[in-house]
Amino acid sequence: MKRTARASWAICLSLVVVGCGSEATPTPVPTPSPAAIQSAPHQRPSQPSGTFAVTGPMAIARGGQTATLLKDGRILVTGGRNGDTSLASAELFDPVTDVFSTTGGMLTARDQHAAALLPDGRVLISGGGPSGDLSSAELYDPATGKFSQTGSMSAVRGKHAAIALLDGRVLIVGGTDDTTDLASAELYDPSSGTFKKTGSMSAGRDDPAAVLLPDGRVLVAGGLVGATPLATAEVYDPATGKFTRTGSMSTARDGLTAVLMTDGRVLVAGGYGPNTALDTAEIYDPTTRKFAPTGSMHTVRVGHVSVLLSTGKVLVAGGFDDGTNVAITTAELYDPGTGTFGFTSSLTTGRESSTATTLQDGRVVVIGGDVDLGDLDSVEIYQP
Repeated sequence: MKRTARASWAICLSLVVVGCGSEATPTPVPTPSPAAIQSAPHQRPSQPSGTFAVTGPMAIARGGQTATLLKDGRILVTGGRNGDTSLASAELFDPVTDVFSTTGGMLTARDQHAAALLPDGRVLISGGGPSGDLSSAELYDPATGKFSQTGSMSAVRGKHAAIALLDGRVLIVGGTDDTTDLASAELYDPSSGTFKKTGSMSAGRDDPAAVLLPDGRVLVAGGLVGATPLATAEVYDPATGKFTRTGSMSTARDGLTAVLMTDGRVLVAGGYGPNTALDTAEIYDPTTRKFAPTGSMHTVRVGHVSVLLSTGKVLVAGGFDDGTNVAITTAELYDPGTGTFGFTSSLTTGRESSTATTLQDGRVVVIGGDVDLGDLDSVEIYQP
């Protein structure tokens, strides 16, 4: 199984297992009301704009976890890996106190899984597993702090994408079943708790980038087939249940990020191209159905995070530089007005395979990830 992007790049890193051992059964955390979160006094110190500040830590070091912004403003962090051990545990980040607390654990340890927020506030967790070999799925209920089983996918999937559609269903697309890179896709219906097959892509894609477009369609781009990065892209239409080929990127990319910007275009940045990490970026315009090059980043990045800020700019942070074999501390801002990247303050710790989530107050929480010697429990907050 291609466990991580680093494994696909055949980079040998020595991992130190942090915090190993059996996990105690966590106590579910009661859910405060959104009104309580909004009215609670903020005790955090002031933070200058454009800077990262350390917060947390999590209860356990994690790399390759999922992070989902809940409707009440908290962040649900699930699974991932600690060294070579896949995790079933989950944690909640409270934006009022900037503190993590444990919540009920998943029924199954998962890494290389996917998460999507449902309209009723629950979170769908799908696939992954210790070897990326699960078809099962679970639901997290913030009201109870517990996970429960739901219907299973029609295929084993790891490193797939899960996108919540405008009609409340969730599109599950691509990934790998440990032997084959998958072109198939399926839809999860929260009203029935079941998955149903939908149209397939024209190509199998392991670890693709997927973005919900403003008109409700989904752009799926890049990823791997075998050991070859892909430049092609496809668009899924929920109205027809079919994928259609769209314009290709100018460069094949695996480990890329894709972010929907406020003007409806999609910024695609970095990743691993044919034989090298990339500093280039491209813009997908859904009106022309084409990609066009834009300004390049100052640093090659793979396994980085990208997230839209309240300012309309895109924050790109961390990742891995295969030329130096070092996790990256630097961060950049993409300005869609000028089409250029500019440096902002750096992370305090270099990290790849982390997550980045924009809070309701506009701050960005960067959680966990990998460094050369192991996985991280540390967390940083970026103030735009």
